[in-house]
Amino acid sequence: QVQLVESGGGLVQAGGSLRLSCAASGSIGSSNVMAWYRHTPGKQREAVAAVTSGGSTSYADFVKGRFTISRDNVKNTVYLQMNSLKPEDTAVYYCYVKRFGVLNYEYWGQGTQVTVSS
Repeated sequence: QVQLVESGGGLVQAGGSLRLSCAASGSIGSSNVMAWYRHTPGKQREAVAAVTSGGSTSYADFVKGRFTISRDNVKNTVYLQMNSLKPEDTAVYYCYVKRFGVLNYEYWGQGTQVTVSS
């Protein structure tokens, strides 16, 4: 069983930076994608950024140029560097891992709160 533990959320002023981390315990396999989603009350959960086990990345338009996703395959950890934060980035950020194989498995972290004050 894979468990995801997130850290790095908090309160920051607009224009500031935060770095989120998500460490996966257990095997996530050699073919997988690690991603970050966020949820704001009253809105649907939305994808923020993703990185494949091969290193390909993708970003939502609203974070392009401001956020950077990366991963450490030795540590099974994914990071989200968030720069130039805006009040509208305020949300609970969730780590997500999808492991590909004969059967596919999906895992979610517990979420970490990011609050950006104006």
